[in-house]
Amino acid sequence: MIGRRPYLLYGAMAAGYAFLYLPIAALIVYSFNASRLVTVWAGFSTRWYVELAENTRMLEAAGLSLRIAAFSASLALVLGTLAGFILARFGRFPGRLLFTGMVSAPLVIPEVISGLALLLLFVGLEQLVGWPAERGMTTIVLSHTTFCLAFVAVIVQSRLTGMDRACEEAALDLGARPAKVFCVITLPIIAPALLAAWLLAFTLSLDDLVISSFVSGPGASTLPMLVFSSVRLGVSPQINALATIIIAIVALGIVLAYALTQRQARARRRAIAAAAPA
Repeated sequence: MIGRRPYLLYGAMAAGYAFLYLPIAALIVYSFNASRLVTVWAGFSTRWYVELAENTRMLEAAGLSLRIAAFSASLALVLGTLAGFILARFGRFPGRLLFTGMVSAPLVIPEVISGLALLLLFVGLEQLVGWPAERGMTTIVLSHTTFCLAFVAVIVQSRLTGMDRACEEAALDLGARPAKVFCVITLPIIAPALLAAWLLAFTLSLDDLVISSFVSGPGASTLPMLVFSSVRLGVSPQINALATIIIAIVALGIVLAYALTQRQARARRRAIAAAAPA
């Protein structure tokens, strides 16, 4: 039926893409609106980008969110890669079910419960050992790492499960140590998956509002928290301008990641072709 009527498939695809991307396109267009009302077009203008550049509070919140997202994604990548490797390669071991449940718990636990649990944890630690002395960037990074780790572990585990282990086994047969095999062979092969996992963790951390609201303190307002508090008083066109800049940065990162992945794939194909017998 689909083969006879491809326009149904194309129509469904067009409707799906329109549903996803038309709101983003509208946001970008209205970021160049001269009117203070975000729903009334009054001509092309870049005044909101100029005002955004002078809005110190919003820029500081954006910088804090980017730093938190970068640190959280990096920590989650390291811990999630180790967790995914254990789940994919160590088979059945005592405590595997408990370990799997602990790694996967942030995927199914509501963020409200996670945020409250982390808040109680930090308050208890402060009373017992005096750390953390205050809630701020450190507590937010630790909290974001906790729930981003689960997403990284799932991606890495799925990539390792579907990976051909012939190269690893050949290196082990030739006398290479497991640690060297992991660093020299396994990591380069799963590098695209690691990059995708880092980008996903970065996006999740940058977008988080609920958990950050629980574990943040005075002077540590992230960008989603600031935007949410300002939306209550009315949407400012500066938010549209800031969102457009973030979309451009994310799009650039995706393009660079895709280009790097394709470059590695071409290099791998050339290496295989060069190693193949004539």
